[in-house]
Amino acid sequence: MSKAYIPKEISWLSFNGRVLQEAANSEVPLLERFNFLGIYSNNLDEYFRVRVATLRRLTLYGNKAKGILGYSPKATLKKIQEIVLSQNEVFEKTYTGLMAELKRHRINFVNEQQLDAEQTEFVRNFFRKEVRSRLMPLIISKENKLPDLPDDAIFFAVQLRSTVKDRKIYALLEIPSTDILPRFIMLPGKKGNRYVIFLDDVIRWGLNEIFSTLPFDELSAYTFKVTKDAELEIADDISDSYIEKISKSLQLRRKGNPVRFVHDREMPPELLKILSRKLNLGSDDVIMPGNRYHNFKDFMKFIEIEGEGLSYPKLPPVRHPALHYGKSILSAMRKRDILFYFPYHPFEHFIDLLREASIDPHVTSIHITLYRLAQNSSVINALMNAARNGKNVTTVVELQARFDEEANILWGNKLQDEGVKVIYGVPGLKVHSKLCLITREKEGVVQRYAVVGTGNFNEETARVYTDHLLLTADKKITNEVLKAFNFFSANYRKDKFYHLLVSPFGLRNRLVSLIENETRNAKAGKAAYIDIKINNLTDEEIIEKLYKAGQAGVRIRLIVRGMFSITAGVKDVSENISAIGIVDRYLEHSRFMVFCNGGEELVYITSADIMPRNLDRRIEVTCPIWDPSIRKEITDVFNIQWNDNVKARILDAELSNMMVPAGKTALRSQTEIHRYYSEKNTLPREPVKE
Repeated sequence: MSKAYIPKEISWLSFNGRVLQEAANSEVPLLERFNFLGIYSNNLDEYFRVRVATLRRLTLYGNKAKGILGYSPKATLKKIQEIVLSQNEVFEKTYTGLMAELKRHRINFVNEQQLDAEQTEFVRNFFRKEVRSRLMPLIISKENKLPDLPDDAIFFAVQLRSTVKDRKIYALLEIPSTDILPRFIMLPGKKGNRYVIFLDDVIRWGLNEIFSTLPFDELSAYTFKVTKDAELEIADDISDSYIEKISKSLQLRRKGNPVRFVHDREMPPELLKILSRKLNLGSDDVIMPGNRYHNFKDFMKFIEIEGEGLSYPKLPPVRHPALHYGKSILSAMRKRDILFYFPYHPFEHFIDLLREASIDPHVTSIHITLYRLAQNSSVINALMNAARNGKNVTTVVELQARFDEEANILWGNKLQDEGVKVIYGVPGLKVHSKLCLITREKEGVVQRYAVVGTGNFNEETARVYTDHLLLTADKKITNEVLKAFNFFSANYRKDKFYHLLVSPFGLRNRLVSLIENETRNAKAGKAAYIDIKINNLTDEEIIEKLYKAGQAGVRIRLIVRGMFSITAGVKDVSENISAIGIVDRYLEHSRFMVFCNGGEELVYITSADIMPRNLDRRIEVTCPIWDPSIRKEITDVFNIQWNDNVKARILDAELSNMMVPAGKTALRSQTEIHRYYSEKNTLPREPVKE
């Protein structure tokens, strides 16, 4: 592997460092900074559950591991620990500063020892009515094994001490999740001050009642959290159905090996030693001392506190100019292609399309891929309603959507109960494409309408993730979307695709061809450039092609949110490659690519990142954009983002995360894009002439 390659696990930590920068940025509204702390923590949990766990498993291969990965997993794990501990110092300093900032806004966090009489009475009633019945302690003894502790939870390690008998008893107590009880509880205020208490401290207040039947005169509780290996092991057993394999693997996930242990640094060494032994923690495990509170991801669901400047001002979605209340969306699609850009456009547009299809007497069928769904999904409701109205509805539900497997099994069962045909993915390939196909038949004429996207059909994430969704009735696209659904349902028989780029069948080769075309044009003295916006770029072959293109004179601009293995801007290696990453109020999730192509610009949107898994082991769809006005819209968006000098960071070989230098005029791309759609995009477009 080229030396000019950053291990993806290290580059990901650099991305999460950019999230932490937003939490530490005093110009970001206070409650938004807490949200970024929550995002950072949630990201890190998943990182350990998946990426660190994978590296840990690779170390078992010894010297072979470097050949598999291209770099040493053991050395990478060591570097990870150094970076995580360093970031943790920044995290704790930021958290302490934010709590102090809350006080300046007369918002006070108090613990169980700081309550006045009125607050004590409130906590007593809340504990006894809402909390007490949900607490079930487990006594720790030398003989007893610990149960399989869920890795998405926080625990108290409780020490009960009898000074009279000089005896200690240890116990575990799981703190109820936010699905059961709120993590933050508002207390009675006074004199214009507001008070908040952690659920942890409400439990600490009531621990004496929980353990009242045991002999002790001193009690202390210390928080800890275990992060486990979350990779699914899907056995190749033809006697089991695919759904049974997934269900069994989910059971195994709960027994996964620990990869990180975070604990209250005040925990007594004796108790820490007992837990380490019971959890089989070794010298290679990441053991992190922390403060009194863990599970900071809960700050993503922080209490709503009114106050000027505490949160970002609202950016209300802009209705797409091609759609009009009371008018048919299918009819609008027949006139021209339509591109939605969430959350700048409302996701309700897509729900409206499904609703229309579900009641249109001429619509005969709806096909859709489902990867991650909202908790209360209007998409699912629309599909079930379509089935009730006699439409043939087929859903491709991906059971390997990490951490959504159980939810997708439940959704699949619910859909089947309503008569929807459910296809549970493709064994051996993860269906990550975002497709919907509506078929309409009138007077013997069949008309198809396709939807191709970069993100999930999920109305919750569509409010905070940027994603593109193309609506088209172009037969060249709709016929090939139909081929994709035929592949899912007809014994996975591969078909030929002439317009859509579908992985793992042709996307890699076409991407290489597009880059090599720019390289040839640059060598011939022609204009040559590549603009790519993507979530992750780690594929070694594509990176080497980009290096060669840049060395030939191709101007390459990359906007990458997450993992990024290129060393950009290095003399004699990547001088013509520039890269930035944007972290702001919305998560940059949309993926698209622009190639100069000798002046006949080629523009694509895609569900795929540029990673081996997306190019070789997933069903992904990359779709060409042919409408000139939409092509311009996408390039406008890229250029706005490229000129961001408020929230953009430079992605360099040193992983410095330096901010793009401020210009004479501040340009914050997400705010500017909202203005673009509010003002410019409200102008009517000329229909595309056939």
